[in-house]
Amino acid sequence: MTDNTDNRNKSMDETTTNEDRSISVSRVIEASPERVYNAFVDPDELAAWLPPEGFSGEIHEFDASEGGTFRMSFNADIEELEPYSHSFHGAYKELSPGDRIVYTEEFESDDPGMAGETTTTVTFEKVSGGTEVTVRQTGIPDNIPPENANEGWIGSLENLADVVEEA
Repeated sequence: MTDNTDNRNKSMDETTTNEDRSISVSRVIEASPERVYNAFVDPDELAAWLPPEGFSGEIHEFDASEGGTFRMSFNADIEELEPYSHSFHGAYKELSPGDRIVYTEEFESDDPGMAGETTTTVTFEKVSGGTEVTVRQTGIPDNIPPENANEGWIGSLENLADVVEEA
């Protein structure tokens, strides 16, 4: 077994889901809060790390400023995942460099089970060994089990660590 510090960098520190259609996931990443924050507001980096395994990201519109909007697609890399490809758009409500990001997003779907606005709050806290990134997502659509959103964020934060820790 590895020591606790190494273990924190390789797995989730905290993961919670609950019945109010929300999740919270945390991970320590070996990079400064500013570096990790920048990976959220750089469209090329965001497209590289945010999509879940089996998908690639495509940015259609991107204005990372308070009140700015974005539009993005997750495209399946293999035929079996094609039914899960989707586009979504949103707006940045708060951008505090190296500290916090709050944004909303909505799926572009005619399916009523995918309707509604999701709010994502990301915080960056300097800790020994790097930055603790905490993602809290509320208002997850009815057709997305919170555990699936949770798994998606676990994978995305793993991808994020790969991007910023290699830099």
